[in-house]
Amino acid sequence: MLNFLFLGLAIVGEVVATSALKASQGFTQPVPSLIVVIGYGVAFFFLSLTLKVIPIGIAYATWSGAGVVLVALIGQLWFHQKLDLAAVIGIGFIIVGVLLINVVSKAGGH
Repeated sequence: MLNFLFLGLAIVGEVVATSALKASQGFTQPVPSLIVVIGYGVAFFFLSLTLKVIPIGIAYATWSGAGVVLVALIGQLWFHQKLDLAAVIGIGFIIVGVLLINVVSKAGGH
C-alpha cells in the first residue's frame, strides 16, 4: 500500500512542477523555477521508489495519465484554458485507462 502513497506523491510532485513550469516563463522567474526543479525532483524520487514494487509500464502509465488529467484541470481552472469536447472525451479515455490498469488489470502488481 505504501507503493501507492509513493506513486501519489510522485503524481503530486509532477503536477505541481508542470503547473509551475508555465509560471516560470521559460525559467526567467526564480520562485516558479525553483518550484519546477523541486517538484520534478520529488516526482522522480517517489516514482523511483514505486518501481521497486509496481511494474514500470503500470507505474508510468498511472503517473503520466493522472498527471495529464490533473494538469488539464489546473490549466482550465487556474490558467483559464478552455477544453473543447474532443479534449474532454480524450481526458475521459485517459481516466478510464488508468482505472482499468489499477482496478481491473492483474498486471498492476497489487
